[in-house]
Amino acid sequence: MLKMYGSMLCPDCVEAREYFERINYKYDFVDITESMINLKEFLHLRDTRKEFNEVKSLKYVGIPAILTDDNRIIIIGDDIFKIK
Repeated sequence: MLKMYGSMLCPDCVEAREYFERINYKYDFVDITESMINLKEFLHLRDTRKEFNEVKSLKYVGIPAILTDDNRIIIIGDDIFKIK
């Protein structure tokens, strides 16, 4: 199943979760502020994947972000709202 990394402290993540609920989009939510394990999992992903280079250069965290079952990052940030 897809994973969405985010935080309920992040307005964009809250909005993305509400959007996914409206369109009945199936995913697992990994709240990076819920535990150190979740944060480390996301930071490892963010710091080792080229897909995050632009958001890191802008000093953004890089959430919300979606990871597919086959280990691809498909969406970061506002592009989430392009999912139908």
